[in-house]
Amino acid sequence: MTTPPTTAPTQAEIDAAIVEADRTAPPDPHHPNRDYPPYRSSALRHPRQPLLPIVDPEAVELAGPVFGATDVSSLDSDLTLGLAGEPAGQRITVTGRVVDRSGRPVPRQLVEIWQANAAGRYAHDLDQHPAPLDPNFTGFGRCLTDDDGSYAFTTIRPGAYPWRNHVNAWRPAHIHFSLFGTAFTQRMVTQMYFPGDPLFRYDPVLRSVTDQAARDRLVARYDHDLSVAEWSLGFRWDIVLDGPISTLFEDR
Repeated sequence: MTTPPTTAPTQAEIDAAIVEADRTAPPDPHHPNRDYPPYRSSALRHPRQPLLPIVDPEAVELAGPVFGATDVSSLDSDLTLGLAGEPAGQRITVTGRVVDRSGRPVPRQLVEIWQANAAGRYAHDLDQHPAPLDPNFTGFGRCLTDDDGSYAFTTIRPGAYPWRNHVNAWRPAHIHFSLFGTAFTQRMVTQMYFPGDPLFRYDPVLRSVTDQAARDRLVARYDHDLSVAEWSLGFRWDIVLDGPISTLFEDR
């Protein structure tokens, strides 16, 4: 017997699930549930068994890659360079500081970003939705923070894109950030969003962070002084690695 196809939920059903998830949110808003029902694929991704202790942490470190300052070029932070022509879309500058819970800078930190292009499509084989690829935009960049913990990227403002969480599901425009600490096992991944996006209220990924103040910390702010005349718009986004006002990371 053939199993009938599962009908994807509607936006209204997802909205109701978000309200219910908010109602039953854990008491500690800084550590949201890994299993967030409105974000449907989280049921397939979160661990169900206790974490295993690492008997020899140094052995794990030796198996991971090593990232040195000499591997990162000054051109790696400009995602608009390196190809045959100019990428399509609004050029932007994204900058900020990486700090610890006391506001102290974290220097020489490897920061990587990846994102969709201006049409909302990734340069990846698995992204097959009918938006144009940009032959002049790969969507990948990296840099090292300076002595003040500052990073900076020049890129293109990404577009929203559809995903198959539910009917008519669209992700708000965002940029993925990865920070590697001092070893591969310390890697943390998060997302930066843009202010005023009308898709925020409909997005189960962002709404899985049930504390509004924590969600707000994932949204960059427009900085007019950072904008460059006739060149780019400026956005500032600081990353706090720990403490009560830390940036939410996906490894939580």
